[in-house]
Amino acid sequence: MSTLQALILGFIQGLTEFLPVSSSGHLEIGHALLGVHGHDHLLFAMVVHGATVLSTLVVFRKDILALFKGLFQFKWNEETKYVTYLLASSIPIVLLGLFFREQIENLFSGDLFFVGCMLLITASLLAFTYFSKSKGKPIGLPDALIIGIAQALAVMPGISRSGTTIATGLILGKKKDEVARFSFLMVLIPILGANFLDLISGEISSGEQVGFVPLAVGFVAAFLSGLLACSWMINIVKKGKLIYFAAYCLIVGLIAIFAA
Repeated sequence: MSTLQALILGFIQGLTEFLPVSSSGHLEIGHALLGVHGHDHLLFAMVVHGATVLSTLVVFRKDILALFKGLFQFKWNEETKYVTYLLASSIPIVLLGLFFREQIENLFSGDLFFVGCMLLITASLLAFTYFSKSKGKPIGLPDALIIGIAQALAVMPGISRSGTTIATGLILGKKKDEVARFSFLMVLIPILGANFLDLISGEISSGEQVGFVPLAVGFVAAFLSGLLACSWMINIVKKGKLIYFAAYCLIVGLIAIFAA
């Protein structure tokens, strides 16, 4: 992988991880256009995902600190409840990763037709939010599980994780800013868990052909674009402008289908 390829893919990862357009789908398209085989660069994928986790921690640093302070009071307070909801939301994707990991990895084969079809599903979900109305209720345990199921379905390339979880929360009638916050915080657990499993399982080979410079460039690109996209997305959700991303996913999905 060249430094330029790492820069482009890192930028795509950081930007599309938070915008509701599917980072996995765009990376598959990027791999196809750049001639990079995703299966050959597990280390690079782990590094750029780590960068987006770091950008999330920076943007939500005050919220995360408040959660930890409340959690370590060892009381059943609002912070403990919220952490419980976050953990509950990760159950579906953890189960999927434990029992169907090989099948999931096989989906990342560079099939642009499949990615295009999944992008059309993302477009449909985002379009539904245009007609949803907030009931002003906070997220509860049942909501967390439902949003978690939506996150598990988004393992398929082309289905946006942030788009699916935010759309599900909005369709459930939850507060816009609360849905965005929950969507971005809930992804920390599965990403950190998946990266940890990759490390201890030895699947990341020291012989991978990715040098230090491309890794560093990809990390910085993903981190900076992730910072921008995360902050931007919060305002987009508050203003209810997801319909524009529905149109974008529709167009890109159709292009991917016809280009396959």
